Amino acid sequence: MTSPAVPRQPLLDDAVILLHAPTQAWSGRDGDIGDAAIDGVYHGDVRHLRSVRVSVAGSGIETISRSIIDAGTAEFGSVLRGLDDDAADPKVRLIRRREVSAGVVSESLRLHSHRDVPLRFAVTVELAPEFAPMQDVKAGLATAMPWRAEAVAASGTAPGRVEVISADGHRSFQLEAAGAAATIAEAIVLRWEVELEPHSVTDIGWSATLDDDTLVVGAASNAELAVPSADDPRLARWIRQATQDLAALRLVLPADPEDAFYAAGAPWFFTLFGRDSIWAARLALAADPGIAASTLRVLARLQGTKSDPATAEQPGKIPHELRSAPLSLPNEGVHLPPLYYGTVDATPLWVCLLADARDAGMPEAEVRELVPALRAALTWITDFGSGTGSGFLDYVDETGHGLANQGWKDSGDSIQWRDGRLAEGPIALCEVQAYAYEAAVRGAQLLDDLGEDGGAKLREWATALRTRFREAFWVTTPEGRYPAIALDAHGAAVDSLTSNIGHLIGTGILDADEERACAELLLGASMSSGFGIRTLSTGAAGFWPLSYHGGSVWAHDTAVTVHGMLRSGLVTEARLIAGQLVDAAEGFAYRMPELHSGDGRDIVPFPTPYPASCRPQAWSAAAAIVCAEAYAAS
Repeated sequence: MTSPAVPRQPLLDDAVILLHAPTQAWSGRDGDIGDAAIDGVYHGDVRHLRSVRVSVAGSGIETISRSIIDAGTAEFGSVLRGLDDDAADPKVRLIRRREVSAGVVSESLRLHSHRDVPLRFAVTVELAPEFAPMQDVKAGLATAMPWRAEAVAASGTAPGRVEVISADGHRSFQLEAAGAAATIAEAIVLRWEVELEPHSVTDIGWSATLDDDTLVVGAASNAELAVPSADDPRLARWIRQATQDLAALRLVLPADPEDAFYAAGAPWFFTLFGRDSIWAARLALAADPGIAASTLRVLARLQGTKSDPATAEQPGKIPHELRSAPLSLPNEGVHLPPLYYGTVDATPLWVCLLADARDAGMPEAEVRELVPALRAALTWITDFGSGTGSGFLDYVDETGHGLANQGWKDSGDSIQWRDGRLAEGPIALCEVQAYAYEAAVRGAQLLDDLGEDGGAKLREWATALRTRFREAFWVTTPEGRYPAIALDAHGAAVDSLTSNIGHLIGTGILDADEERACAELLLGASMSSGFGIRTLSTGAAGFWPLSYHGGSVWAHDTAVTVHGMLRSGLVTEARLIAGQLVDAAEGFAYRMPELHSGDGRDIVPFPTPYPASCRPQAWSAAAAIVCAEAYAAS
């Protein structure tokens, strides 16, 4: 007897994604929505439509082309051979153009005949409402929620429309389809009777305006990012795609519509993430300097003010993520409150971004406005960050249902020894100590420059941290000498060679010789895939190229290393690694995914997808900007 299928997270790598945050549409390569588990029209954290299917009476629809126009627009070209004559050439075409803007998804259907006789046929579009929470889609558990619909008759020049409302009344969409007859049953069917004259074109179409009154994020005003120049045509194509995607990922909090930030990525992370939004702003600083300042302000408004184990909030702490409702991922045993602070690195990274933004020209008056938040963040780093009192910033989930790992590698098996054993928490990550060191040093300089006190004490703290780090983190294994990924609950150095050491470069916690040694290891055969830096060395027992954090390649992770190398003067090394990312981008049609397989280019000629990888991802897109800086460096 066949056992029931285990619910699985949807695969994403072969889908077509169009977006303008907070709205997105996922479809098959033929344009129809509904065949794959990820397919649907989403607004915020809810899938409003599970399927959208087009049919033509008397003919199948055979797709022959797919063109991605920009982040929110695509065209699918098809032939309708059931309406053809007996000649070999197809003479009846359908061009299906889908456009996604914030809160609106629309499709135009252009029917084009080259025949000598008139054609009469019906075209239908069947749309299935669902209103399933995003978290259920991710867990493979989505089911349609109750809904009701009402057709509103046309009046004057206004077309008729269908209003569809979820049973709880919080989510809805309005369908408009000029010239169509609408039938409401288990799905909504729009039907057009088409009269296509010889050698003519007829256009029909529909649009859905989506609403969710529980949303805690909203669309940002349109923005054009500066597009860095690039002599390499492949890098230029990646930059164009990346800047389009970054523009489409901009969001705001409704109370502060002037301050945009980058949503982390599609489909699961269409919201504010402390770490992700900060790193995306840092990496994209040359193309979008304004978003650094606005991201800082958004996060400062949500900065922690009290100690609350249920949400992991502490005074001065920068949050991890914001959602409109609790997030429950039963497959992973994760249940998070709507505003969750379970991140150990967002707070020092916030200080580093403030220093970067100030260096990039953020007006002094705006910097001064953030001094209270700066002081609170620095106090969290020095007084609250070490929960164990070890002197190192560390983390542990106190609830049993939060994130077990709270650095950027936040999967449950991401911190492991070379022999494959999982490290026992509390965990102190190597890169977090580097972020904290940089934050203390640069935060002290900010205070000095603004005529504020406290700089000397911060420098003393940073110097002591640097000394402790050197004494505790360095390990020697058959792969060489390098900083361990972390210290475990017993203060033992977890000895895996990982990409985390790349995040140390450029922070100041290493000296020049140590940075060069780390760079050499990262460029070695066990860490360099040829398409970016692996998250875990091939010399580790737990290495697997399709492991989320245990052997895969993340574009942003590799770009952070490039970013640090450029700051440390390791320009040749930065260019080599940036070139690997450009090669990878070419393999993904220049829309870089969240991560890809760690298979080496000695095994595969093109990067292998990680099939559940999100895309576009803000920090993966921002990696293109850092690579442009590496190519231009001298």
